[in-house]
Amino acid sequence: MLMTTIQYGLLIALAIALLYAAFTDVRSRTISNWLNLSIAAVAPVFWWASGLSFWPDVAIQLGIAVAAFAVFAGMFALGMMGGGDVKLLTALALWIEPSAFLQLLLVMAVAGGILTVAMAAVHAIRKQKEKLAIPYGVAIAIGAFWILIPRLSEFPTIA
Repeated sequence: MLMTTIQYGLLIALAIALLYAAFTDVRSRTISNWLNLSIAAVAPVFWWASGLSFWPDVAIQLGIAVAAFAVFAGMFALGMMGGGDVKLLTALALWIEPSAFLQLLLVMAVAGGILTVAMAAVHAIRKQKEKLAIPYGVAIAIGAFWILIPRLSEFPTIA
């Protein structure tokens, strides 16, 4: 029961961090390094509470995070993604198992597409001249919540 309580608390903390990331990305188009580092730094506690073994479970999580960083850093280099977005996705890769991480990326892509179309329409209606900047942290948070909400509902209720 203690492990379940710790897992649940950590997932709630992750959800709050994701809301904060989305909010700050909307306000300032940045996701802070301290937030991304905090999410990544707490992942080993989540691994422990989840009972993951170092081999192969943790090794796979680390491998997925390295792969995610490599792919998204390449997208950053091409100007397709912000640095905070890259770091947030890398930190999330430490928390979410590989198949669920792929689901997160798919939901994120759809949410990001919808967000981009909506913001482009508003941008055009307002006849704004500056470059359109999409707060992709919102799409990342939506993708993560798509994965996290069912996990949170699996935990037993406290009666």
